[in-house]
Amino acid sequence: MTAPTIGSLRVNGATLHYEVRGQGPLLLLIPGGTGGAASFDGIADNLAAEYTVATYDPRGMSRSTLDDPDAEQQVAEHADDAFRILELLSPGEPARVFGASSGAIAALHLLTAHPERIARVVAHEPPVVEVLPDAAEHRALIAHVQDTFRTQGLMPAMAVFAAGLKKDSDTTEPKGELKLPPQATARAEQTMDNLPYFVGQIVPSFMSYTPDIRRLEGLSDRLVIAGGQDSRGELPHRSAAFLAERLGTELQHFPGGHIGLTTHPAEFGELLRKALRTSI
Repeated sequence: MTAPTIGSLRVNGATLHYEVRGQGPLLLLIPGGTGGAASFDGIADNLAAEYTVATYDPRGMSRSTLDDPDAEQQVAEHADDAFRILELLSPGEPARVFGASSGAIAALHLLTAHPERIARVVAHEPPVVEVLPDAAEHRALIAHVQDTFRTQGLMPAMAVFAAGLKKDSDTTEPKGELKLPPQATARAEQTMDNLPYFVGQIVPSFMSYTPDIRRLEGLSDRLVIAGGQDSRGELPHRSAAFLAERLGTELQHFPGGHIGLTTHPAEFGELLRKALRTSI
């Protein structure tokens, strides 16, 4: 791997850790879940041959610290963090943005809030469950996860959350062991450290977010909604597919499932490169 240039950026209520590689137009990668800048290690170097690639730890994750660790998290504020990075690294120039999972939700909000600063957004499986016809069921799931977290702890809450994300047909057949690349395995400790914050503060705020469909319709020429080949029927994929349908665009399929970025980095990175090149 190429050693990135590392920096920190003071934003409202937090200090962000960010990393920069390569040269060219800016490409900002927004991680999802419990991931940080390191979740893009498998693709950042290849993309840096064509772009100035910026990655970062979202506020409250890993090396990006909160002034108040108990502060309620909001999608708009996370999107504003991304905007501040764009302003720092590409002032006045439109940038490309990729977001995964909760990072894809932040990317969608960033596009609607600052369209003049965005050349293209690729949003991979944003779990915008409020767009679904059965949104009430998923609100109940989120409430159940939070109640379980408060009363029973982290791992029981994660079990409830994981069960709620699965497709209906996934209840009987066990799946084979998932083989992760060595880099991803090495990040396991960091992932575990971020889980309480993710479950307690990110899940309830991000999965109750309602995207501005009307505004996104007017910006759909610069937006790609993507889903995993192997996650069809799962809740984040359903949300992405329904959003794409509402916007009148075609859902693009990337290799692997919800974490295809981690399990299939080479193939995922190449398809992302193509999605970013598509003319606006």
